[in-house]
Amino acid sequence: MKVTIEKLGITASYSRPRISNDNPFSEALFRTCKYRPNWPTKGFATKAEAQAWVNSFANWYNGEHLHSTIRSVTPNARHAGRDRATLENRAGLYANVHEQNPQRWSGKTRNWRPTGPVWLNPENEISAPEIRDAA
Repeated sequence: MKVTIEKLGITASYSRPRISNDNPFSEALFRTCKYRPNWPTKGFATKAEAQAWVNSFANWYNGEHLHSTIRSVTPNARHAGRDRATLENRAGLYANVHEQNPQRWSGKTRNWRPTGPVWLNPENEISAPEIRDAA
């Protein structure tokens, strides 16, 4: 991957984990990308082949892959607001199963409440009212 990045003229980042300017969302995306079963270990023969693979990966990542940090829903479902109904259904299902078979759990069932806003650096973000006031 490093050779391919260099051939494309991209400067590699040498930042380390848990460094404040690392982007955890990008790091998670890269890891998921590299561990896909169809990751092209020998690279791409053409730019078009690379673009097709990335397009296919992005469609899978956003539309099929369940993301654990947003309660195992897809980004597309979250952005479209469809995650709430899915999570309510899961919560009901878990509550019913827990009621029927409580010894299956040593504690509470999984939290299926929707996650709040996701921020990379919340202390650096400007809220919408502040943006409107500045305009």
